[in-house]
Amino acid sequence: MNPSVNNFVEQPPLSEAAFIAGFHAIGEERYHHKHPFHALMHEGRLTRGLLQAWALNRYYYQSRIPIKDAAILARSEDPAFRLAWRKRILDHDGDGTRPGGIEKWLRLVEATGLPREQALTGDGILPATRYAVQAYVDFVSTRSHLEAVASSLTELFSKKLITLRMDRLREHYPWLSSGLDYFTSRLTQGPEDAEFALAWVVRHAHTREQQALAHAALRAKCDILWAQLDALYFAYVNPGWPPPGAFQPEKTS
Repeated sequence: MNPSVNNFVEQPPLSEAAFIAGFHAIGEERYHHKHPFHALMHEGRLTRGLLQAWALNRYYYQSRIPIKDAAILARSEDPAFRLAWRKRILDHDGDGTRPGGIEKWLRLVEATGLPREQALTGDGILPATRYAVQAYVDFVSTRSHLEAVASSLTELFSKKLITLRMDRLREHYPWLSSGLDYFTSRLTQGPEDAEFALAWVVRHAHTREQQALAHAALRAKCDILWAQLDALYFAYVNPGWPPPGAFQPEKTS
C-alpha cells in the first residue's frame, strides 16, 4: 500500500535522486505501455476497425491537451514559466504556418480510413473516454499548481513507447505510414517538455508532503491513461460491448 500523504508531513524531504527515482518507479509500474490493448497493437493483432476506434477515441484526448495546458499556464504568476509552458500549446495547436499535433492526429485518423469530421465532431467516442479526459482537465484545474505540472510527467516515459509504436505500426500496419507524423514530432517534443517539468517540480516540491503530492499526481495521470485503454478493450476486445452510440467497427477488416 502507498502511505498516505499525511504520513509525510513531519518527515524530511527525499533527496533529489530519490524523489526523481520515485517518478520512474511509478512509470515502470503504472504507465500504459503495459496495457493489453497496446500489447495487441504491437503484436499486429488489431484489425483496421480496432485501430480506427483507438485513433478516434485518442483524438478526443489529443484535442484536450492544449486546453489542459492553457489551464496550467493560466494558474502561474511566473512569466518565465508561462513562456516555457506555452510552447506546449503551440506544439499541439500549431502556429498558423505549421501543423500542430492535433492536425497531425487528424491525419492519422484519416490514414485509418475514417473521415476527420468524425473525430472533430466526436461522433462515436466512448462515454468512458469523455469522462477520463475530462477528469484530467479537472485535475489540472482544481489541484495545486505543483500537482498539475507533476501530472504531465508521463512524458518521461513516452519516448520509449512511441519509438516501439512507430516500429510496430510500420511493420504490422504499413497502410498507416502516412499518418505517423504526430509520433515523429513527439520524439523530440516530449523529452524537452519532460525535462522542463521535472526540473520545475524538483525545485518547487520543498517538503515531503509536496513530494508525495507530486508522486500521487503522476499516479493519477497514469490511471487516466490506463482507463482510456480499459474503455477501448472492454468495448471492442473483451467482452466487446460497445455502448449505445459508440463507433462500431466493420466486422470484416
